[in-house]
Amino acid sequence: MPIIMSERRTVRRDAIDETYICWEHRSGLRIFVIPKERSAAFAAVTVRFGADDVRYRPKKGAAVRELPEGVAHFLEHKMFAEENGIDAFELYAKTGADANAFTAHDRTCYLFSCTDSFETNLRILLHSVTHPYFTEESVEKEKKIIAEEIGMYEDNPEARVDRGLMRALYRRHPIRSDVLGTKKSIAAITPELLYECTSAFYTPRNMFLVVAGTVSPDDVERVCDEVLPADAPPFTAERIPAEEPDSVAAERSVTSFPVAQPLVSIGFKSPAPASSEEDMLFSAANAVNIHLLFGRSGDFFNRLYESGLISERFGAYYSTEIGCAYTEVGAVCEDPDALLREVRAEIARRRETYFTEEEFDSARRAVYANCLFPLDSVEDTALICSAYLVRGTDYITWPETVLQLTREQAKAVLDRTIDPDRYAVSILLPGR
Repeated sequence: MPIIMSERRTVRRDAIDETYICWEHRSGLRIFVIPKERSAAFAAVTVRFGADDVRYRPKKGAAVRELPEGVAHFLEHKMFAEENGIDAFELYAKTGADANAFTAHDRTCYLFSCTDSFETNLRILLHSVTHPYFTEESVEKEKKIIAEEIGMYEDNPEARVDRGLMRALYRRHPIRSDVLGTKKSIAAITPELLYECTSAFYTPRNMFLVVAGTVSPDDVERVCDEVLPADAPPFTAERIPAEEPDSVAAERSVTSFPVAQPLVSIGFKSPAPASSEEDMLFSAANAVNIHLLFGRSGDFFNRLYESGLISERFGAYYSTEIGCAYTEVGAVCEDPDALLREVRAEIARRRETYFTEEEFDSARRAVYANCLFPLDSVEDTALICSAYLVRGTDYITWPETVLQLTREQAKAVLDRTIDPDRYAVSILLPGR
């Protein structure tokens, strides 16, 4: 993770023509400005409070607090409310800005893009995430809205098969729960609970501001000076990690659902990276490994595609969250068990006989090129930067990590993180 000081520091990578300026504001907010000559500017405030943060201590030595599932997402919905009754979206609309927010397992992100009135929009953004306002009436109203959203989510087949996989892979880790929570869990949310969470987590010292576009760091600092306190309270909340065993919870989850064809997700449970450096290495190595194992140009995909076992709706990826990591292979497939056998056999074969240096180098170059494409977009660059910061890593070093990866490192990571015998499968079968 980049070292952040009150003085501004410029970080530059000539190889990818990427630069950012970073510093810590007097409030404790960490700021990253990514200069890009674009017509639109983009800004995102990321709060290190996500769907997995359901157990914490307000401060060292305090009793552990248990939060209902879905509280981070509920807060995302409510942080746009202003005490004067005006919604922040209304304020953004007056400037022509496009605003949004999302909740992930490890963070909540509030963002906007605009072509003008950047400083006005930044004031709206910073004010909305640091001035919570909740009432009994507004919270009860929001419960009905989110309950409908949960219902829509439950009707989504991709979401259902993925949820089945997470609950099969994990016994205790909160990743097995939905980001939205359940209708029962959100019923327990009160204004007092929301204020508790904002007091504990919504402090500038637990946030990042990332800005990308033709924007001056001086302008960003001036707006922060206007909106944020000179010295915000320290961040004292202590997250309580789940004690997750190495073994999977269940090898198989099968559900009937009104789909035309079976959906299958195969997951391989990995050890969580022990450090930010290991996280970066594992992610880079497995991006290459998955390209080699299951990429569209590889033997495995083409053999199964030509046989009719899989279709274009096939993909794989490696993911890390706080305290967990896994590889997922998903497909629409008439014979899920046949696909499971093929996937496990391919992983076992390549752990025994890894790819050639030529095959590895071709895959590494392809992954490296994919690292660069998003950097043309101010939005993608800022969101990638934010995601890496939450994990304690630096997005600007990601392409370099991929490019410097060796075949021996990638093989070692494959052996450590993708075990064909440490798997679970989630299947959605046509039916009611």
